[in-house]
Parts: sequence; structure tokens; C-alpha cells
Amino acid sequence: MFWVLLGIAAVAVGVLVWGEWRTSPVRFAAKPIASVAFIVAGVDRGAFDSNYGRVLFVGLVLAALGDVFLLGSTRLMFLAGLVSFLLGHVAYVLAFLTLGADIWWVAGGFVLVAALAMLILRWLRPHLDPDMTTPVLAYVAVISLMVVVATGVVGNGATPWILVGAIGFFASDLAVARNQFVTESITNRAWGLPLYYASQFVLAWTVGI
Repeated sequence: MFWVLLGIAAVAVGVLVWGEWRTSPVRFAAKPIASVAFIVAGVDRGAFDSNYGRVLFVGLVLAALGDVFLLGSTRLMFLAGLVSFLLGHVAYVLAFLTLGADIWWVAGGFVLVAALAMLILRWLRPHLDPDMTTPVLAYVAVISLMVVVATGVVGNGATPWILVGAIGFFASDLAVARNQFVTESITNRAWGLPLYYASQFVLAWTVGI
């Protein structure tokens, strides 16, 4: 079932990218289909059978809500999506922590991710309106924490796929940031959307490992 859902999502994401390119209303159907697919994939992998899976499931749902909000074109919808994803990252952090984290791996991850986050903020800051600075700072902090904690749990013996999914999610958000604040282009969506959905499926997959 998982692989069927992945296939459905892959087709939906292809249609979604085309819809974004052509500004076609098909994206309003394709995006929710792809998002629901990774939620169901998590359930198929046994999300309700462990504390990790249950908390991760909350993160998957919040991510899907964020996807729907980002279909809107207003600043309010973007902020709603930002908050949904931020809460989703918090849920992922809490899910990861149920597996335990190695403090030395956390420390190493913090140094690397903090340096990267500072570079990203330096890149974005000239392009941010004053009212967006605080929300973006908060978002970067939380998504960075997600990657740091994912590093720690892998160091504690958890599957490396957790870190793969977290890094993929982090990287895909660079496409969203570039499109929203720097340069709006279909190129951002063409690589960001497939990477984002692949990352969600990787995280959903980790429920059953």
C-alpha cells in the first residue's frame, strides 16, 4: 500500500508542478491528493502503534494543512501556512525525542546547522518586510532544531532515514523561501515540491522501521 500511495503522490506532484507552471486550477486538486497520500502512508506504516508514530502523524497532518494554506495567494494564507509548518516541525521534534538523542551528536549537529541557518538568514534578511522578520526567524529556528534533534536520534541508534527526511524537508523550504521572498520562479517549485513530498514520505516510512 505504501508504494501505491507513493506512486499516486508522484503523479500528483508532477501534475502540481505543471499546474504551478501554467497557473492551472488543477493544482488545487493535485496538492491535497499528494498531501493526503503521505498522511495515509504514515497510517499504513503503523503510525498509531507507537508514541513515535502517533506524534509524527500529528506532524504529517500539520504539514498537509500547511500545503493547503500555501495554495492561497494572500499574505494571510502564507502566514497560516508558515504557522502550520512551524507546528509540524515542533511535532517532528517531539516525535524524534521519543527515540532518545545522543547529546554529542546533538552538539555536533547544532554547530553545523546553526552556521547554515545564519547564512540562510543573512541571505533572506534584505528581502524580508519588517512584519515578516520575526515569523521567518522563528521558522528557521524551529526547522533547524528539527534537523539538530534528528542528528541526535540517529546518533542514539535510530534509523538514518529520519535525518534524511529532516534534511530534505529543510532543503525544500529553501525553495519556498526563495520563491516567496527573493525570486518567484517555477524553477523553485520544480525542485522544491518533489523534494518536499519525498521527504514527507521518507519520514512516514520511518514509522515502520
